[in-house]
Amino acid sequence: MPSLTLKDIPKNLLERLRERARGERRSLTQQVFVLLERGLEARPAAHRDRVSEQIEAWRRLAGSWVSDESSEDEIRHIYDARSRGRDV
Repeated sequence: MPSLTLKDIPKNLLERLRERARGERRSLTQQVFVLLERGLEARPAAHRDRVSEQIEAWRRLAGSWVSDESSEDEIRHIYDARSRGRDV
């Protein structure tokens, strides 16, 4: 089975992890597995909720834009206002 080594764990985090493992009657390794599993399971649901909320917000906004300028001019203004971003 593959293994993973964690280095430079803050002391307070390690102590909290040990306390949680003791409280749930698990080894430190078992507790890490449980917490990783929970964290990885919870994320997709939260992500789906955020995506659904964003889609709903876009649907509410769709068709409500009013401007005296042409679409091309609006797009140009948007692109001109954008920052260059970070160097990659």
